[in-house]
Amino acid sequence: QVQLVESGGGLVQAGGSLRLSCAASGVIFSNTHMGWYRQAPGKQRDLVATITSGGSTDYADSVKGRFTISRDSAKNTLYLQMNSLKPEDTAVYYCNARGPATGGLRAWGQGTQVTVSS
Repeated sequence: QVQLVESGGGLVQAGGSLRLSCAASGVIFSNTHMGWYRQAPGKQRDLVATITSGGSTDYADSVKGRFTISRDSAKNTLYLQMNSLKPEDTAVYYCNARGPATGGLRAWGQGTQVTVSS
């Protein structure tokens, strides 16, 4: 059974930093694609960053150069380091996994709120 638990969200001023964590159980990072998505009120859920099973990363244009996705296989934890935060980064951030353990479908965490004040 796949379980994803996000943490690390909170309230931060513009220009500040936060690091989100996603504790993953039931998946093996070496054969699972992982990612972070976000959803602002009244908007669709959008891709923020992904890391493939092989370790390749990709980012939404809006966060390139500011956010970094990484993983620690020993801890089975996915991270999102967010720097130079902007008010438009305010959203609920979700961890996502897709691989053999999820049956090829996307598994989601419960989300963590990030609020950036101006």
